[in-house]
Amino acid sequence: MRLFSKAWKSSKNKKKQRKYRHKADNKTRHKLVKVNLDKDLRSKYKIRSVEPRKGDLVKIMVGRFRKREGKIAKVDLKKYRINIEGIQISKKDGTKVNVHFDASNLQIKELNLDDNKRLKKTRG
Repeated sequence: MRLFSKAWKSSKNKKKQRKYRHKADNKTRHKLVKVNLDKDLRSKYKIRSVEPRKGDLVKIMVGRFRKREGKIAKVDLKKYRINIEGIQISKKDGTKVNVHFDASNLQIKELNLDDNKRLKKTRG
C-alpha cells in the first residue's frame, strides 16, 4: 500500500483532488478543515483562519441556515464536516437529524480558549 504523499502539487484534475483529500493523514486534514475568523478576531489575533474546535461559536454564512449562530458540537475530520448545536432538520418519519456543514461555509465569532496551547498558538 502506498503512503500519503505530502509533496503533492495542486492539480486541476478533480479525480486527483478527491484522491488527495481521501488519502490525507490527520495533520493534513487539520490544515484542510480551517474556518475563517470574523474581523474583530482577525485584528486581535493577527491570523485569518483557525482550526475549529468543539465549543467555538460560529455563524453560518451560506445556505438554508445562513446568519444563524451556534456552538460547534462535533468536528469530523474523516468526512471534513462540522456539526452545530441546535441546527437540525426533520426527516419524513419525524426524526431529527443534525445538519453537517463544510468549514468554508462558517465563520468563527468566538473562540473556545479553555486550552492554553490553543491560546499560545493563536497569539503566535
